[in-house]
Amino acid sequence: MELYRKVRHAYFREGMSKRAIVRHFGISRDSVDKMIVFSVPPGYRRTAPIRRPKLDGFTGIIVTVP
Repeated sequence: MELYRKVRHAYFREGMSKRAIVRHFGISRDSVDKMIVFSVPPGYRRTAPIRRPKLDGFTGIIVTVP
């Protein structure tokens, strides 16, 4: 979180270029782009639904008991 704040400060307040930020902090260009676009770290984002090939046929039968 601290690095996130420092990158955003360097870009928005100090006016550093993305390339300079990459060199200064030693992180990838993709990471810098994400840090600039999102004001808060987005966290993990699943791209596809969960696949459970062995359980999918039985999910209607399985009942959870409180």
